[in-house]
Parts: sequence; C-alpha cells; structure tokens
Amino acid sequence: MTCSHCERSIAGELDQLSGVEAIDVSAATGRLLVRSTVPLDDAAVIAAVEEAGYTAERVLS
Repeated sequence: MTCSHCERSIAGELDQLSGVEAIDVSAATGRLLVRSTVPLDDAAVIAAVEEAGYTAERVLS
C-alpha cells in the first residue's frame, strides 16, 4: 500500500462489511483501524483487504 488510491480501495471493500461505521487506512503507516457496531470476524476483515489486492494480519494493541 503506497498511496491514497490504495487506501480508498481497501476502505471500499471494508465498507461492504455489515456493521462497519468507521475505517482509518494509512498508507504512511501501513495500518488499518476498523470500528463497527457489531463484532467483526478477523477473517472477514482480512478477506476484504485481500479482495482489494493487499495482505493483512491482525495486530493486537
């Protein structure tokens, strides 16, 4: 992920997941933060990122 187009591609895929209310994607840091009104399955989030053409892994903070 290197640019704002990359960020928008990922956000567009994640926006299709039920319950997603906010998405923060940063090409600068390579991080993604998703807030939702319902619990999200990690595999569903990762699959959405992969559908956009990128890879992802969960990082606990």
